[in-house]
Amino acid sequence: MNWKSKRVLVTGAGGFIGSHLVEELVKIGTKVKAFVHYNSRNDWGNIDLLPQEIRKELQIVAGDVRDPFFVGKAVKKCDIVFHLAALIAIPYSYITPNDFVDTNVTGTLNLLHHSLEQGIEKFIHTSTSEVYGTAKYLPIDEKHPLQPQSPYSASKIAADMLAQSYYLSFGLPVAIIRPFNTFGPRQSARAVIPTIVTQILSDSKTIRMGMLEPIRDFTYVKDTISAFIKICESKNSVGQIINIGTGTGTKIGDLVKTIMKLTKRTVKVNTDRIRIRPQKSEVMALICCNKKAKKILNWQPSYSLTEGLIETITYIQQHMQNYKPNIYNV
Repeated sequence: MNWKSKRVLVTGAGGFIGSHLVEELVKIGTKVKAFVHYNSRNDWGNIDLLPQEIRKELQIVAGDVRDPFFVGKAVKKCDIVFHLAALIAIPYSYITPNDFVDTNVTGTLNLLHHSLEQGIEKFIHTSTSEVYGTAKYLPIDEKHPLQPQSPYSASKIAADMLAQSYYLSFGLPVAIIRPFNTFGPRQSARAVIPTIVTQILSDSKTIRMGMLEPIRDFTYVKDTISAFIKICESKNSVGQIINIGTGTGTKIGDLVKTIMKLTKRTVKVNTDRIRIRPQKSEVMALICCNKKAKKILNWQPSYSLTEGLIETITYIQQHMQNYKPNIYNV
């Protein structure tokens, strides 16, 4: 693919993964339209943290994926759509499920509809490993049953099905990427790794956590971004759902110990009940089967958990002013 000839729209560009994606797309010479969520502060989220030489190459459009009129304007004159915009905080989905349906389902529908109208060459829809729920078998492949164990998960399942329907019904060239627990620099403290790191680096003698038993497949953000690029480039990815993960699971309790070792600090871990999901909602194990990604995309992770954690810890140390470690970030 000749990236320099492509005009690309990235929704959710101000988010954690979105900001890394637009950064990489600019580096490979792509014309990028970065769709960020509108606010009156003219705050562009994580795009504000990108180097000036990257930001100056971006066309920023601020709006809302829930508005079909704005979405139609945003998609116009684009060749490729990377759709990452979503509400993603699971605890917040218990409080405001309607917002999750509006953003994740209706927002996705708006993007699909206008992409079809505009004749988009490729539509990459971002799913999540949370759609699988607690594993019925490990590692989890793309044929694993879908289990909506939170309103967030349910909204993403619905969005995935809509994306598939636009491929099957109308021939829209859709590929669905399903990342497993991406982490790295610029991730907010609503995610578990920044939560642990920021509390430890705040010199607290204790940190507050939810359950320590769940197992997750932590994938460093640079590996996830390489998968986004490859899934877009691959002609064989059209109509496919592709898992992206390392294939290795880490228990949250062991993750805490690893981060303590890397930061050379020892803390006591206290259980904070407010951080624990409802019993039937907790997903106990997510480990990726990445055979399909290796076969179709020729993709495999290049970062170990430790290597990714070192880069993440270094970033957080340099940006502690952007975090509130004493406040639970829903």
